[in-house]
Amino acid sequence: MSDATRKAAIVTGSATGVGAATVLGLAARGWNVVINYSRSEKQAHETAARARAAGADVRVVRGDIAELATAEALAGAAIEAWGRLDAVVNNAGTTTFARQSDLAAVDAADFARIYAVNVVGAFQMCQVAAPHLKAGGDGAIVNISSIAGVTGIGSSIAYAASKGALNTLTISLARVIGPEIRVNAICPGMVTSRWLRDGLGDEIYENLKKGLEDSLPLAKVSTPEDVAEAAIWLIEGAGLVTGNLLLLDGGQHLGYAPLVAR
Repeated sequence: MSDATRKAAIVTGSATGVGAATVLGLAARGWNVVINYSRSEKQAHETAARARAAGADVRVVRGDIAELATAEALAGAAIEAWGRLDAVVNNAGTTTFARQSDLAAVDAADFARIYAVNVVGAFQMCQVAAPHLKAGGDGAIVNISSIAGVTGIGSSIAYAASKGALNTLTISLARVIGPEIRVNAICPGMVTSRWLRDGLGDEIYENLKKGLEDSLPLAKVSTPEDVAEAAIWLIEGAGLVTGNLLLLDGGQHLGYAPLVAR
């Protein structure tokens, strides 16, 4: 398959975790990919090397997705390298880990930063990418949200609120940028990741994982690869799906309250 026929995607926050798994999944399916990172330079280049080994052409762009210039650089990298952009996965995200019952644990600065990355950054990426996605006639945007945006339970009140906003953004965009672009969101429950373990600490992380596995209808939590597989299906195999929130949570939305919310 020549470079001219390979589709191209941007995956934000893709050095590790869900983002990296999505890059590798797309690479295995014949896509070229722009990788984005803000801090994890070593891991970003390791992910790039693995994607290249799978046959992908890859560009790596450092930048904070909260900045419009980063979105412009990511889209520019794809267009300069391949002359096309077919999909965007808005995976970059941040949080403040704080018990929701402790209202003093988050402040205006926390809200501003979390919204800047999780909501404004995603919107700006869509805004910049939309003309290029439309040009291809069959574009896809997948926003990696969270079950926190549906249940209101998550790593902090600010994080849950931001993911609720991202879900609404997904629906709003789906209404207005079709038919050339489909826009959907994935709302995972717990995802096994270094990022979550580091944020919660080992004990809370393990207790949460075990509690979910013991009580969820499907008795398991998501891996990064589970979320990546769903994202790639929404890009490649869901031609009539737009404006949807895919709850990828093992049944968590049916009523189990995670330990970190107590």
